[in-house]
Amino acid sequence: RMEFITGKREEGCVFCKMTARRDPSRESLVLHVGNLAFVVLNKYPYHSGHLMVIPLRHTNELTELTPDENLEISLLLQESLKALRASYRPEGFNIGMNLGHCAGAGIREHLHYHLVPRWIGDTNFFPLLCGTRSMPELLADTWERLRPAFAEYEEKNRGGATDPGGAANPRGASNEPEGGR
Repeated sequence: RMEFITGKREEGCVFCKMTARRDPSRESLVLHVGNLAFVVLNKYPYHSGHLMVIPLRHTNELTELTPDENLEISLLLQESLKALRASYRPEGFNIGMNLGHCAGAGIREHLHYHLVPRWIGDTNFFPLLCGTRSMPELLADTWERLRPAFAEYEEKNRGGATDPGGAANPRGASNEPEGGR
């Protein structure tokens, strides 16, 4: 996390850049790209399996999401819970977002939901004593563990008038968000 906190910020929106290729990749940590939203591993996770669900359209205003964007985000949150439950068997979850700097948003310009799997006793003394966290799994291993669930989801929802998120696709087969990014 210190790399994120103290590191130089790159120009442009990091989330918009992640989906430029429009396909999942281990390098980008993207697990799934739908028509209106995508799922990505958090590069600076609080726990193994820490995911984010993000609209493709660049916005920092929750009230400006369209009904279709809200639907696909909700479906991807549900699918992410299923994938995490099957792969990690957590005992609970934290799900939410931080809107604005004072609320703790690290990337304020593009809203995003966090999903953090939790287990009883999952915090330890490392953050208290030395300001660090121990992660039992590398991000590449987490991606390999979760990607098959999203590939299965995509295959199950391929074809017809639905997008990979399962929502009606008002723009036909196009994968580009309405109005671009």
